[in-house]
Amino acid sequence: MRKIAAGLFIALDGVVEAPDQWHFPYFSDEMGAAVDATLGSADTILLGRKTYDSFAGAWPEREAAGGEDAAFAKKLGDARKVVVSRQKLDFHWRNSEQLAGDFTEAVTRLKEEPGGDIAMSGSVSVVRRLLGVGLLDELHLLVHPIAVRKGMRLFEEGDAPVPLRLISSETFQTGVLNLVYAPAESAGEGTYEDAKAHLPQGEQ
Repeated sequence: MRKIAAGLFIALDGVVEAPDQWHFPYFSDEMGAAVDATLGSADTILLGRKTYDSFAGAWPEREAAGGEDAAFAKKLGDARKVVVSRQKLDFHWRNSEQLAGDFTEAVTRLKEEPGGDIAMSGSVSVVRRLLGVGLLDELHLLVHPIAVRKGMRLFEEGDAPVPLRLISSETFQTGVLNLVYAPAESAGEGTYEDAKAHLPQGEQ
């Protein structure tokens, strides 16, 4: 079964909205390589409608312009792009289609198809839904050393926690943390008494 990996730019306070307004000062070759390793290497990209509209409004023109990012733009154009939306969509960017049918069933079928990994960028509402139904395999967070203090956060308030386990971590020269998580069955159990056992002698 194919793996779904979602990549997000995120601030220290959990904000993921409008990263174009705060993340560019931290962009670097290291970050570019991390994004390309996930998004640029996938043959299928799963996107929410707003993220798709943003991509489709920019990347085809960048590919046509032939600038420094034209090669990456071509990768995105050549990839199969599957868009999640409740509205009927018309597409003008090549290799684009709409996810049809029940969300969970359709994504499960997509994962069962032959091919390489499925990548995501942004599309926070879709990431939440995938986590909720257990279909997201990896969550790639590029944590920026800034508190934006306004905007949508990755996780909404709710009753149920979302346990994750850390797969890998890397620190970029800009101070950005590249953290990769996978869903965990539970956060485990522990009490204050358990925590005390890990304190240095004399501080307990």
